[in-house]
Amino acid sequence: MLYVNLNGELLDRNNASIDIEDRGYQFGDGVYEVIRVYNGKLFTGNEHLNRLWSSAASIGITIPYTKQELQQQLIELVEKNRLMTGTIYLQFTRGISPRKHPFPGDDVTPTFVAYTKEVGRPTAKLENGVKAMVTEDIRWLRCDIKSLNLLGNLLANQKAAEAGCDEAVLHRDGIVTEGSHSNISIVKDGIIQTHPANNFILNGISRQVMLEICNREGIQVVEEPFSLEALAQADEIFLTGTTVEVMPVVELEAKMIAGGRPGTITQRLQTLFKAEIEKQCGAV
Repeated sequence: MLYVNLNGELLDRNNASIDIEDRGYQFGDGVYEVIRVYNGKLFTGNEHLNRLWSSAASIGITIPYTKQELQQQLIELVEKNRLMTGTIYLQFTRGISPRKHPFPGDDVTPTFVAYTKEVGRPTAKLENGVKAMVTEDIRWLRCDIKSLNLLGNLLANQKAAEAGCDEAVLHRDGIVTEGSHSNISIVKDGIIQTHPANNFILNGISRQVMLEICNREGIQVVEEPFSLEALAQADEIFLTGTTVEVMPVVELEAKMIAGGRPGTITQRLQTLFKAEIEKQCGAV
């Protein structure tokens, strides 16, 4: 039996349902997070919840729990489902109300849903790298909010899937922003470059861990926008994300990157990132 958390109650997934007039279903009016679980423990759980609160506040949703209360509910869900390696998906919508564009009144309570999924580490891809393609970033202008409105991301990722790629690299007028479901960084002459954390990208938690590692280890990073030309001329390219960790891109638009193998700096970051996981969650 797989349990889900629906509004604070653990239920058999087959017995959990949401009203058809929930605003998440009708408008995508809500926010979400995906938290990685290793050895039954939440990795960077506090950071994910901090971002959840920020996203909710940005669109005027008040989460009806404290962060400590919500984290405890997630831990209980992981334990109930005996999850060792995988993810927790959680979302809050504005709640259930008759379909109208204006927000409902304060009497409408947000809807909370969380569930777990078994997902192993992508070890083969981490070792060998992935392929990516480039496409236009057609998303809205508040990509810093982790909202349920992901159609732009889905359309881009579908293009990648149809092209036999793992990720779509997005750009606005020739300036690279991020991937359809990850952040992207390049390495040139030993220096990492990544788009600054503004409204054009989601400030990924794994991206933040990577930046903290670089600061601690003396690896030079420049948080500045870079062009498609710079992307094509990069010595190394890597993605960061909750499920991809630090993922090498070894082929972009059918062109080999770093000789078709993960680059030296990317491999070093992978080792250091894994050490962060093990520090919080134990050996993986």
